[in-house]
Amino acid sequence: MNATSVRALARHPLALTQDQLLTREQLMELGCANSTTNHRCRRDGPWQRLLPRVHLLHSGTPTPRQRMRAALLYAGEHALLTGHAALSLHNFRAAPRPERLRWVDVLVPYEGAGARGTSYVKVHRTRRLPENHPMAGLRCAPIARAVADAIPGLVCERDVTAVLAEAVQRGYCTPEELLAELAASRRRHAPYVARSTDHLAAGVHSVLEADARTLIHASALPEPLWNPNLHDPLTGAFLARPDAYWPAEGLALEIDSREYHLDPSSWRRTLSQRNRLAAAGLPVLAVTAEDLRGRGEGVAGEIRGALAEARGPPPPPPHPPTPPPGGA
Repeated sequence: MNATSVRALARHPLALTQDQLLTREQLMELGCANSTTNHRCRRDGPWQRLLPRVHLLHSGTPTPRQRMRAALLYAGEHALLTGHAALSLHNFRAAPRPERLRWVDVLVPYEGAGARGTSYVKVHRTRRLPENHPMAGLRCAPIARAVADAIPGLVCERDVTAVLAEAVQRGYCTPEELLAELAASRRRHAPYVARSTDHLAAGVHSVLEADARTLIHASALPEPLWNPNLHDPLTGAFLARPDAYWPAEGLALEIDSREYHLDPSSWRRTLSQRNRLAAAGLPVLAVTAEDLRGRGEGVAGEIRGALAEARGPPPPPPHPPTPPPGGA
């Protein structure tokens, strides 16, 4: 293969499809000898060996996408991105940005010989290899599995709650699907994971709601429904989906967060929901994230007072019978 042909490999359809990456086997099939590959991957050469047997056809800094593509090529044709790598492609707030990933997790079939972890790649063998759910042209595990595989890298309840809640809140999977995957992956046994999954099973869909639920339990307040769909009892029309709702008292709790209500459309939706609840005669208690984190006892007192007010005043004590005129 002459020098011109070698340089043209960067424009080969396979190289373009694979983000300027080719394996040693693919290079050989295209007529590039091992000696040529080794020479071009020398210290000051025009190519670089990004991972064992995986070559990047330029000498610049690889992009996050190229690092992920290289991990898949290295791990084999059935490999899937999972964990934080897969979540980052879906722009999860609870996952690092692709350029900040310290390593890339990939799933491979348990059976047979295959790649081992190396450099920035962590290879996980599994007997439950899921179907490919491609994202941005890269092979990925489904979100429920990616979340379960991300959990061992998390060290506190808030981080676990955040990633579970985001998966449900953004509609990627249901709580039931997540809980089933966590059980199958045996990820539910650590105490902080168990607490997070308990919040999830109760219907909690955010870290702030988990904070509120923890406060409610600690303050011996009655447990509300979390994220229920409320409908008009006469017409059946949808009213609202408050963060929490005490059905016996008809009291709704809304947690305001700058993170979720900064844009005008979110704020309009929040106001519209509260107006519908008010029109239906249902009181709404609004608290902020700062309230929950900075004055929990005060918030608990406000909830207790709002519940008492929603129940109405207690019945007056019975009066002693009035004696008949003139005495008995």
